[in-house]
Formats: sequence, C-alpha cells, structure tokens
Amino acid sequence: MNTGMLYAASAYALWGVFPLYFKSLQEVPPLEILLHRMVWSLVFVALVLGWKRQWAWLGEVLRKPKVVLGFTASAVLLAGNWFIYIWAVNNGNVVEASLGYFINPLFNVLLGSLLLHERLRRVQWCAVALAACGVAWLTWQAGHLPWIALMLAATFGLYGLLRKTASLGALEGLALETLVLFPAAFGYLVFLSMQGHNSFASASTTTQLLLAAAGPITAVPLLLFASGARRIPLSLLGLLQYIGPTIQLLLGVWLYHEPFGGARLAGFALIWGALAVYSLEGLWQAWNRKPAGAAGT
Repeated sequence: MNTGMLYAASAYALWGVFPLYFKSLQEVPPLEILLHRMVWSLVFVALVLGWKRQWAWLGEVLRKPKVVLGFTASAVLLAGNWFIYIWAVNNGNVVEASLGYFINPLFNVLLGSLLLHERLRRVQWCAVALAACGVAWLTWQAGHLPWIALMLAATFGLYGLLRKTASLGALEGLALETLVLFPAAFGYLVFLSMQGHNSFASASTTTQLLLAAAGPITAVPLLLFASGARRIPLSLLGLLQYIGPTIQLLLGVWLYHEPFGGARLAGFALIWGALAVYSLEGLWQAWNRKPAGAAGT
C-alpha cells in the first residue's frame, strides 16, 4: 500500500510540475513541442519495451483493425489534450489549465452516465450540479466560457473512456498511440526543416536536450501511475489525483503571478466543494462495501 501511494503520488506530482517544463520551452512554438513530444515518447517507450523484451503483443494487435482504430481515436484525443495544455501554459493560462483537471473527475462521472448508462447516486448528481454552478459563475465573471479548462476535461475524459475498455496496458498503449502519431509528427518536422522553420535546428543545446527529454518526461509519470494504481484502492487513487492540479494552480498563482482574485476564487471554491462532496461520498460508499471485520485492515 505504501509503495503504491508513493508511486501514484509521485506520478501526480510530476504531472503537477509540467508547467515548469513547458515554460522552459517558450522559444519553441506549441505545435513543434507537441510534435517532438510524440516522436521522443515513441523513442523512449520503444527503448523500454526493447529492454523488457515486450514486443510480442504488437504483431497480434496490428492484425486487429478495431483495436488499431480504437487506439487511433485515443491517440488523436491525447494529442489534442497535449496541444491545448502546452498552448495554455505558454500563453499564461496555467490556472485555467489546472481547472480542467479539477473538473475532469466530475466530467468522467457525467460521461459514464451519458455514454455508459451508469446510474449516478443522488449525491453524485449534487456534486456535478455544484461544479456546473462553479463553471457558470466563472463564465459570467469572465464574460466567456473557460474553454481551455472545458476542452482539457473533455479530451482527457473521452481519452480515459476509450482507454478504460482498451486491451493494452499503460506502456503498450502509449507505444501504440505514439506509433500511430509518429508518421504525421515526423513528416511534419521534416517538412518544417525543408522550409527552414524547424526550431530544433536553430535552438540552443539546452532547448534541444529539453525537447528530447519529452520522451521520459511523458512516459515516466504514466508508468509510475500504472504501478501505483495496481497497488492501492480506487478511492485512494481518486483522492491523490488532486495533487497535480493543486500544484499547477499554486505555480500559476505564486510563480507566474496569474490573476486569481476573489471572483475567480469563488468559482474555484464551488468546484472544490463539488470535488469534496464527490470524494467523501465515494469514500463512504467504499467503507460501507467493506466486509465485516475488514475495518482494521
């Protein structure tokens, strides 16, 4: 249990400090950062799979068009989520990006109800309604929808929905997704080079190394998360997931000095309240499902 908590918390903490990494690449356009993330992620996971000698699954999967099509869809959603997040961070929207990942658990609940016909309990509906009030308040205060947060929540929520029913593990799934994305990403980088617009070629050595580091920076938290998720209850994993957006929010407010006045705080408070209601209800349900005599384990 303690090892699982350490793995999962480390994964969420690493995701939380992602703004520091992407801010260090501000001289590179967001689209190029995305392309390098696709390419170097495949390179890294290929090295890991080669080291572990876990390539046997690939041939079998490639003979199943439905599986490949499903992972193509999840790869597109993942790429969209990555691009929106990179663009948001490098355009001074770290706080709103963090909001997207605060909303995400409740968005997942809503997706489960609408698409998987899962029945929501009354308290879960209350949590969703409270979060909707928070989004409505933020919309009214800003004069527009918090579209960055909503798009991040939507793309990651739909991505998670597809991966929930996928037949591959975290490492193999990421390998197939990046393999699907690789031809377009590498081809576009070649095109940029031919046009003389490839930032990698003209960047400093530090920036080039940071772009190449996108592989392990993407894959390592995912592997830590997968290892942690197998060792701890889902209810505990659900609580730990708020580590990431909390760190992002703190970085946005305290390090990057993004605006976070009383009106914006009120909207966030409504969403935090919704998350508290949702999480406590989940813990209560998990406690009540424990068999007799299991309370002390």
